[in-house]
Amino acid sequence: MDARISSLWLALAAMACAETPTHPPLTPESIRAVLEDPDGDLARMAKSTLGPAGGNQLFYFPTHDEPATPATWGFKFENIDFKSVDGTRLHGWLIPKRGKTAKGTVVFSHGNAGSMGHHLGFVTWLAEADYNVLMYDYRGFGKSGGSVDRRGMVDDVKAAFAYAAQRKDLDASRLVSYGHSLGGAKSVTALGETPIKGLRAVVIDGAFASYQAMARIVGGRLGESLVTDELAPKNFVVKLSPVPLLVIHGARDEVVPVSQGRQLFESARQPKTLFEVEAGRHGDSLSRDNGAFRKRMLVWLEDAMKP
Repeated sequence: MDARISSLWLALAAMACAETPTHPPLTPESIRAVLEDPDGDLARMAKSTLGPAGGNQLFYFPTHDEPATPATWGFKFENIDFKSVDGTRLHGWLIPKRGKTAKGTVVFSHGNAGSMGHHLGFVTWLAEADYNVLMYDYRGFGKSGGSVDRRGMVDDVKAAFAYAAQRKDLDASRLVSYGHSLGGAKSVTALGETPIKGLRAVVIDGAFASYQAMARIVGGRLGESLVTDELAPKNFVVKLSPVPLLVIHGARDEVVPVSQGRQLFESARQPKTLFEVEAGRHGDSLSRDNGAFRKRMLVWLEDAMKP
């Protein structure tokens, strides 16, 4: 999913080849051959180093910095803290709507790499459109406690909704889930596994269907062999119905192939909508062309929020 994962696979491949003094010089073809061999020297080295299913951890690149807050962008906000299912402390921000009346509350699950301060551009426009926005860091990210863990991060999504639902100043009957990339994957699984009362809509942007499929794209058959598809979104998206689902994906997504978004859309039940953005890449499908698809998403949300 990330250039850093590719670098790890290549470094391991070089190490495995270097262990044999008579091994021919490395070429792109020889490295690819090693990555396509789940039982070779590199595979044994990786599995010995990472342990069973240890490749699952390679999906996550948390940071603990705070490059910006909503105030940096001119928005009021409230620091919030709440606990996940297992008691892990989570930190987030509540950005209130700009207008007088809130249309609903969007719970935003951000993508991989970095803390939530790196992902503000995905949501500030929703506050301008009169939605409250609750964004948060998963365990091991930002100021949240704990360490990254697939099961725990899925539970963190549920905890964010539980927190939103218990706030007296938010309408618990008008909740929206919006997840980008990894956040879309986590939210599909969380909401498919545990339906949320008051959830009106689910929006995913640049999300993937399968951990193993993404690992194979980056690390070949070896990469695929090092991860599991436990809690993969493809197995839970069907359970979102009857909540309306909007799948957004850039046709030129350089990180998560558009085929992954199409798979999620095809596996989901009605009601469902697909926005395939012709020139969209991994992080700009909604913002490009002067926000053309932001406007379409707002219209879609208005319809989903109707009684």
